[in-house]
Amino acid sequence: MVYKYIAAEHKCLKRGVKEVVKSIRRGHKGLCVIAGNISPIDVITHVPILCEEADIPYVYVPSKVDLATAGSTKRPTCCVLVLTKPTKGELSPEEQLKLKADYSHIVEDVSELTSSLF
Repeated sequence: MVYKYIAAEHKCLKRGVKEVVKSIRRGHKGLCVIAGNISPIDVITHVPILCEEADIPYVYVPSKVDLATAGSTKRPTCCVLVLTKPTKGELSPEEQLKLKADYSHIVEDVSELTSSLF
């Protein structure tokens, strides 16, 4: 969750189904976090398919409220795309290196968790 706070500070987050889908279709890379308590579920059923086609790792969390809190917003959200770099502006080389290292670590953890489940 710490990575999402850092990503929110550096404007590396896309919140909501519409923004996430648009970013994935534009070719942005990152980690997709999807809330599991969405009703109706049809709202997000296409997001994992898009992620798999674009080779973007994704993970489910229990609550959309928790996802909003981690994304530094009060409004509950269905999904968040944590980008590897900001869409606007530039980061210093040190910040880029730190974000890239944190991102790689998180993706590794998600892949490890996924492989242990199946």
